[in-house]
Parts: sequence; C-alpha cells; structure tokens
Amino acid sequence: MTKEIAPENLYSRIAGLLQAAKQNVVRAVNQTMVYTYYEIGRMIVEDEQQGKERAEYGKQVLKELSKRLTKEFGKGFSERNLEQMRQFYLTYSISQKSSAKLHESENEMITISATPLPKFNLSWSHYLKLMRFENPGERRFYEIECATGNWSLKELQRQFNSALYERLALSRDKEGVKQLAEKGQIIEKPTDLLKDPYVLEFLDLPDHHKYSESDLEQALIDKLEHFLLELGKGFTFAGRQVRITIDEKHYKVDLVFFNRILKCFVVIDLKIGELAHQDIGQMQMYVNYHDRFVRLPDENKTIGIILCKDKSQTLVEITLPENNDQIFASRYNTVLPDKQEFIQLLDQG
Repeated sequence: MTKEIAPENLYSRIAGLLQAAKQNVVRAVNQTMVYTYYEIGRMIVEDEQQGKERAEYGKQVLKELSKRLTKEFGKGFSERNLEQMRQFYLTYSISQKSSAKLHESENEMITISATPLPKFNLSWSHYLKLMRFENPGERRFYEIECATGNWSLKELQRQFNSALYERLALSRDKEGVKQLAEKGQIIEKPTDLLKDPYVLEFLDLPDHHKYSESDLEQALIDKLEHFLLELGKGFTFAGRQVRITIDEKHYKVDLVFFNRILKCFVVIDLKIGELAHQDIGQMQMYVNYHDRFVRLPDENKTIGIILCKDKSQTLVEITLPENNDQIFASRYNTVLPDKQEFIQLLDQG
C-alpha cells in the first residue's frame, strides 16, 4: 500500500526545492556579473594599451563610458565603478601568471601578457574588499577561506581585522606561509588548528572590564557561533562543564568540542589570569581521561587547549614533554589586535 504524503511534508519539500533553486539563480547571476566586470576591465585596459597616456586619455574615456553606459543600462557604471573593474582585471590577471608584467607610470603604457581566465567563486562585494589587500599571498588566503568557509562579507572583514592570516603565519615556517597563500588553512595535525592569540572581541568584554572565568564561559556559549568561527575549521560543540569522575572525585571541563577533520576531541580550559604550571597539569589530566575513557578506537588522541590571558612560553615548554603534540596554551584577546604589530612580527621572522 502506497504511503500517503502529508500535505505539510509535500509543501516543505517543494519549498525547500524552490529555495535551493532561488539560491542557485542568485549565485549564477552574481558569478556572471563578476566575470562580466572582469571582461569590462580587460577591455578598458586593452584600450589604454593603444599608445595613449593613461592619466589624460583614460580619465576622459571612463567619463564618457560612464555617461553612455548609465544611460543605456542604468546604475552601476559610475566612473569609480569602471575604475574598480579596471583594477579588478589588473589585480587578478597578473596574479594568474607569474610572467605577467605591469609597467605603470604617468608616461608609460600598461603591458600585460596573455593570461588564463581566473576562476571566480565570490561576490563582487567580496572582490572589492579583497582588492584592497596589498599582500598578494594574504589576498589569496582570504579568497580561499571565503570560498571554502562560505564567509559573508562581514565575516571576511572581521577575520581580516583580527589579523587571521598573520596569526596563522606566525606559527609557520616559510614553506608553511607559502602554503597558506596557495591552499588556505590545511588541517593535518593538531598545531594546524592553533592560533595565538585567539581574538574574542565579539564577546564585548573589554580588557579593563572585570569578569570571572564563568562569565567568560557564559559569554562564549552565548556567542557560540562566533566562537566556532574563531576556532576554525571542523569544530562541533560537544558540551560545557562536562563532568569527569576519578576515585569518586568530580571535575568539570569548561568546554568540549569535536573536530571532524582531525577526528578527535578538543577540550578547552579557560583562565582569566596568567597561566600556572598547575593549570597545565590539570589539562593533562583532562586529556588523559578523554583518551582512556571517552574517545572511540577509530578516533585520534585528544587535544587540550588552555585559553589564558597571559602566559610564559618558557614555563609551558618546561612543564610539557619535549615531544608534546596534544596540549597547548594560547592567549586570548577581548579586543581586536593591532594588525600592524603582527605584520611587523611576521616581517622580522
């Protein structure tokens, strides 16, 4: 006997299908628009290559183009927008091929070698933001992360302001930094997950504000979606104040997550002051407990992260075994960092 489909279920299925179709149409329209703007930029640049002086000739061309295109096609073709399309082509055509050359001055022509058409997966608004990043490697990193993480423009801005690229790059060698620019953040081992510091400005707990560890924990839970984005790829929430019992004594782990990429538990302990060696010993106990009594045979070893306001790296290194690959201590900031300071540290390295 054929099972009758309830009208409400049928409606939900059709509504879901239509919503997905609508999103696909919007995505296709956005992608077509980006490619169109790239081609417009190419045409403008190639016109400039016909022996004209760009400073004088180019300005007049864009002005005339703006008038005619706006009259025919409506808004979106101001002189500024056309200049952005031109710059979009210059930025992404050059980045596609190392042999591409750009010679630009008031009295020189622009020469660009033939380059393959780039692949664009983001919105025009994303690319307008990305074009403003001066470091090509940093730009490529954020472009990859936006696409793989489905970041909104707001999230891209937030990650850039929090110096995500520099924070990840500081813990890597030159080859690791190169990989960030070419492939984005690749998670293969526990250290690939780590940041130092973690930036928790979304909690609205400024540095001068007095708060307890329980306040910090509650704030993280209240902004769990934001915290998951700051933690990075593959994290799912498993619990808070998770009780473990050893010889009839009870202990509570502040936060527990599971990382689907590394296939392991990640336990997090919160410390609002300076890290002490006892805190590291306590985390060692939490990690050992999860490894021996919680994790399944096909899961990897548990990772422990102590989030603290301040730490002595020497104390951490002396307290932990030399071959440690499970327990880590990272600082956290409750305000956005000075991005320039991270850039200077990266340059010094």
